Amino acid sequence: MSSAYVSDNRVAAVIIGGELNGLGVVRSIARQRLPIVAVDTNSNRAALWSRYARSRVIRSFTGPEFVEDMIELGKQFDHRPVLILTAEEAVHSVSENRHVLSKWFRFRIPVDETVKRLSSKASFHAFSLLHGFPVPRTAILENRSDLGLLGQLSYPCVLKPDDKRNVLSGHKERAVRVGSLDDALDRASTMLITPGGIVAQEWIEGPESSIYFTLFYRGADGHVAGIFTGRKLSCYPRDVGSTATCVAAPEARDILEPMTLAFAEQAGMDGMGSMEYKWDDLHKRFVMIEPTVGRTDWQGEIATLCGVNIPLAAYRHELGLPPLSEPFNRAPLVWRATIVDTPPLDLLTPGAKTLDGYFRWGDPLPALKFYCLDHPLQRFLRRWNKRNQTIASQDSLEGRHECHRPIP
Repeated sequence: MSSAYVSDNRVAAVIIGGELNGLGVVRSIARQRLPIVAVDTNSNRAALWSRYARSRVIRSFTGPEFVEDMIELGKQFDHRPVLILTAEEAVHSVSENRHVLSKWFRFRIPVDETVKRLSSKASFHAFSLLHGFPVPRTAILENRSDLGLLGQLSYPCVLKPDDKRNVLSGHKERAVRVGSLDDALDRASTMLITPGGIVAQEWIEGPESSIYFTLFYRGADGHVAGIFTGRKLSCYPRDVGSTATCVAAPEARDILEPMTLAFAEQAGMDGMGSMEYKWDDLHKRFVMIEPTVGRTDWQGEIATLCGVNIPLAAYRHELGLPPLSEPFNRAPLVWRATIVDTPPLDLLTPGAKTLDGYFRWGDPLPALKFYCLDHPLQRFLRRWNKRNQTIASQDSLEGRHECHRPIP
């Protein structure tokens, strides 16, 4: 029976999650002109508007509906496609239903125990301490009776839900920076009203540009199919939000990549993953902030743009194909999430080229849909003005941050 999605004998790539993260994966895989299907629960997601992918809308990323819809999709292919996850909820769904879904898709993720351990900030912290990896001092709050633990920390701190799925479901705030114990008690009390615990981490002083990340794909027998280290230049919301702009960080590779792979080996992190770090200027060391397990990262396309195409390397590894030789792009590049995420001018390398996460001349529809239909430009201009006013007021109090380059 001919396939509904593939017109030749090439194996397709199926990308789960169509937001900006998924769009970057689609464009990375598309460099080899492979058949791609972008899957989401919402037809308006950016990746589903890319000219490089066929779109598929499913009912949910969780529960029996996800499994049923994915099996139905799998039946459309002549050959089991390679599955690449970009959505947090889908990681858990695939992990918990791996025995059923593996009949229809090729994928590699850690065992379910590891997925659950590393998806919990509290369990990650305990595991890191046990095995000697550097992490911030942290208090674990499972309910309101644990609020007294906040008195053991130094301030400022950042409060985070233990499980990110509680953020995605709208039950908790993503992350909140608090400057005092009283503030922490107030915000933590509110966050603990809804289901799920929270963690409180002592703040690692330093600008957003001291946040680094190492992305990787770890295949059969621990083989590293691709690895890349980058650095954030800015976040949104400021300090505690997602990556707004980022660049490659070759100056940190020799420290962060061995540390990341050592953690991955110890934890059994197979497949797609990453680790976020922050440079602790007080103790002159990198500190692990949190891992990403089983999926690509929001800013992962920066690796492809710099010549390290991790999604394509993962695809080829899972099919037993030899790796492609792609020279590292040494030209200074900046990835930005949206048009209003302007990289700080004092941190830019002269001649750096900035690439927008949504807009590409060869694939313009995702940007037109996102900027003109879903989020009219007036909204972005208001956000841009608000951000600039916030930065100006904070910088007037703190002074301009210098670019942190701790690695000689």
